[in-house]
Amino acid sequence: MNENHILDLEEQKNDLGKVEISPEVIEVIAGIAASEVDGVATMRGNFASGVAERLGRKNHGKGVKVDLSEDGIIVDVSVVVTYGVSVPEVAKKIQTNIKQALQTMTAIELESINVHVVGVQFETQEPSEEEQL
Repeated sequence: MNENHILDLEEQKNDLGKVEISPEVIEVIAGIAASEVDGVATMRGNFASGVAERLGRKNHGKGVKVDLSEDGIIVDVSVVVTYGVSVPEVAKKIQTNIKQALQTMTAIELESINVHVVGVQFETQEPSEEEQL
């Protein structure tokens, strides 16, 4: 692991220089890939990301943690799923989507993608016209 926490792509070195990818970039790519999956209601972040989002700053890396360990890159994703979906199927789709997105955009091989389902969101039904009267 690099001491400045930047991923150095060995295979991308050439006569022009080297390519380095920050873990924050991996978080953003994984966050967008996970949120694109049907059945994912929201991504679960921490308190600071929630405050930043309320102030108008979009945080695409919310709910994603990247760990650069000796064994490889480990991605942890925390999601809230929609009520009624198959949780194992949604989790598998999240893993597949993140793997494909990172492979396509960065050529990075991951050690593991851990999906943490931290909640279920029920669809809120708007009151019908009869109930409003």
